[in-house]
Amino acid sequence: MPGQKLDEIDRMILAELQADGRMTNVELAKRVGISAPPCLRRVRTLEEQGFIRGYHADVNARELGFEVQVFAMVGLVSQAEIDLSAFEAKCQEWPLVRECHMLNGEVDFVLKCAAPDLRTFQNFLTEDLTSAENVASVKTSLVIRGAKDEPGVPFDVLEERLKRDA
Repeated sequence: MPGQKLDEIDRMILAELQADGRMTNVELAKRVGISAPPCLRRVRTLEEQGFIRGYHADVNARELGFEVQVFAMVGLVSQAEIDLSAFEAKCQEWPLVRECHMLNGEVDFVLKCAAPDLRTFQNFLTEDLTSAENVASVKTSLVIRGAKDEPGVPFDVLEERLKRDA
């Protein structure tokens, strides 16, 4: 099961860094109950193993003038792997697309987009997304407000599962 190859301290390190990636190594070590040098070694190992993919600031999009957030549900003509990969590569090129997830079911992809205004998003929609190769349909939903936006994974659920399965 995922998570079992990590010990409790590694999982605590990940949970603490997920909550606050800016804390110092000394503070992190104090919170997880070990000294700073082994804590730093553990963090470096977690980075090397791919458990930590990077660090970033959680910026306020609206404060930066990005007033429009839209979820776009995209259906493709072909779901052959080469076509799926080509669409994913195209999404990497579009700056307004902030997240791209392939789904099963009626929709092939859901895209989370951020734009400064409706006109900018509409231009992207008509000039780029709907006219992209292999795109059959696009349905959009404008975000009115967000009620929750938590990064990462729920470590408390992981810990409960590990205790139950032990």
